[in-house]
Amino acid sequence: MSAGPQKFGALLAAIACAFSLQAAESATPPAKIRVVLIGDSTVASKSGWGDAFGKLLGDRAECFNDAKGGASTKSFRDGGYWKTALAHKPDWLLIQFGHNDQPGKGLARETDPATTFPENLARYVDEARALGAKPVLVTSLTRRTSRGGKLVPDLLVGYVAAAKRVAAEKNVPLVDLNARSIEQLEKLSPADLAAMEPEGKKSGTKDHTHLTERGGEMVVPLVVAELRKTAPELAALCIPTQ
Repeated sequence: MSAGPQKFGALLAAIACAFSLQAAESATPPAKIRVVLIGDSTVASKSGWGDAFGKLLGDRAECFNDAKGGASTKSFRDGGYWKTALAHKPDWLLIQFGHNDQPGKGLARETDPATTFPENLARYVDEARALGAKPVLVTSLTRRTSRGGKLVPDLLVGYVAAAKRVAAEKNVPLVDLNARSIEQLEKLSPADLAAMEPEGKKSGTKDHTHLTERGGEMVVPLVVAELRKTAPELAALCIPTQ
C-alpha cells in the first residue's frame, strides 16, 4: 500500500492543528494594562480619589489602589508596601505623597521637603522604571481648611514644589492635583463642598482632608484632565468624564 495517502492525511491533520492553535491564540484576550496607585489616605480606598480613578479605567486596564492611610514616602517603603506595589508588575504607577511627610507626623514618617522627600520620590521613580513601569508624580490634594472664606496655606507647599522639581529633573509626567484642587474649591458651592467632606472625628465637625465617595468622584476628573496633558497614553485608557 502506498504511503502517499497517509502522508497527505498527516499533512491535513497538521494544518488543521495549526489553524486550531492560531484560533485559540487569537481568541485569548490581551493582558490588561496594570495601573498601580501609591500614596497616603487622600488616595487610599474609602478616603481618597483612588477608587474613583479605578472605576474610570476602561476594559483595557485594571487598577490596584495600594495607597495606605498614614503613609509617607518613608513609611510606605519601610512598611513593605512598596514591595507589594511592585509585585503587581505595573505598567503605570501614580505616586502621591506629602501629607504625612510633614513635620509633626513622627520620626517614622517625617521627611524634609528640601532633601529626603525629593530623594525618596526620585528613588521610587528610578526603581519603577527599572522594572519597566511608567511613573507619574501627583502633587498633594489640598486640604480644605479655610478662614474668612479663603483657603489657609499650609506646609504642603514645600512638598508640592519638591514633587515638581523631581518631575522636571527626572522627566516624569506630573499631575498638579494641588493646584487643580485649589482651583476647584474656589468655585464650589457650599452644597458641593459639603458633599465632598466626610464627618469629622468630633460630632458635628467636618473632615477637611479626606474625601467621601462623592468627593473622590469630584476630584478624579482633575487627575484625568492633567493626564491628558502630560500622559495622554494613560488618559486614553479612562472613560471620558465630560
